[in-house]
Amino acid sequence: MNQEQAPRRGRDGFEDLPPATAPGTVLALLLASLGGVLVALVLLPRWLPDLSASLSGPQAHGYWFLARASAWVAFGLLWLSLVMGLLITNRLARLWPGGPTAFDLHQHASLLALAFALFHALILLGDRYIGYSPATLLLPFASHDYRPISVGLGQLGFYALALVGLSFYVRRLIGRRLWRAIHFLSFAVFVLVLAHGLGSGTDSGTVWARGVYWASGASVLFLTWFRVLVSRSGRAAPPASQGAPSPECSP
Repeated sequence: MNQEQAPRRGRDGFEDLPPATAPGTVLALLLASLGGVLVALVLLPRWLPDLSASLSGPQAHGYWFLARASAWVAFGLLWLSLVMGLLITNRLARLWPGGPTAFDLHQHASLLALAFALFHALILLGDRYIGYSPATLLLPFASHDYRPISVGLGQLGFYALALVGLSFYVRRLIGRRLWRAIHFLSFAVFVLVLAHGLGSGTDSGTVWARGVYWASGASVLFLTWFRVLVSRSGRAAPPASQGAPSPECSP
């Protein structure tokens, strides 16, 4: 690819590159998530009767376990996406894993997080302990029977994640400035999901879960702080065309 054909890079490195995942692949990914929910809710209890007690019996916990497992996967992918994005803007991606690789991981992880978050929410329709309905899953803060505040924060985080992840595909239509503004919602998504996990996760009181939350939050905070330092130093430096005054010329 010659210089004229190469995509123009934005000031953060790779803003103008095309989406790493084709729209058809994203649609297939979301449909696969819905298909997984259908299999777990309808087909598995019929195909494997021995699982009926754990999935749909009076003491069923199977769907709750599936919800928690998919929640942790979605959280890990969200963290990875945010970290890769920060590595790009901090220029640290040049050291590892490389700018294009970090860019691809940033987008792929974001969309995979969206798919697992969708599965995490919809699989709770099979849990009889809480008895979620489609309305309570779709409407933020409508879950009155189980920790409505923290659950509502997670619902807001899901919608914001969908907005950020799918904005890759309308970037040229909405313009770079609006796209960047939407992309800054990634920080809000992480905070909302972190608060959701701490407030509504049944394993959030365990040592390992709190360790994961602390480690992920600290890493994002450090990389964000480093990004602010890099941005300030970039603004403070004089343009290369003008040149900086030499020490000998300084008063």
